[in-house]
Amino acid sequence: MLAYQKGDAAAFECLYHRHKDALFSFLYRSFPREAVIEEIAQETWMAVINRVSQYQPTARFKTWLYQIARNRLADYWRRKDNQHQSMDSVPEPSVNNVEANVLGQDVLTAIGRLPNEQKDALLLHEQGFTYREIADITGALEETVKSRLRYGRKELRAQLGGLA
Repeated sequence: MLAYQKGDAAAFECLYHRHKDALFSFLYRSFPREAVIEEIAQETWMAVINRVSQYQPTARFKTWLYQIARNRLADYWRRKDNQHQSMDSVPEPSVNNVEANVLGQDVLTAIGRLPNEQKDALLLHEQGFTYREIADITGALEETVKSRLRYGRKELRAQLGGLA
């Protein structure tokens, strides 16, 4: 990112290709509507481009990127006023969708039923973020992140019959 700040366009390409699939996966697991997630992902990358001069290497680039993506997803919830939308109303992903094949519809549905704070914590932790990084991304205390993970896992186990 620092090279991109200095005008190296190839550095942006490298960042994009390194993070685009994992970012899309995180967003899709948060809200499995491909068209919406494609839009949010595009808005996220546009924000990276527009904020290049504001980037400070106080945390990993990936942490900064996911914070932007999470904020864009929250903006979507506010715009559409579906903060508490049930995953039951989300159309079933197509058979060809890799995420659906890997996670299974039951797991996606169970994750979707979690409160947004628990869902975010679980999905970010799955992406490899530390408790501290999740706290930075979500604006929560580290102990709160640990609690959200604990309760989220407990709820997933309950929903999936102890398989999670």
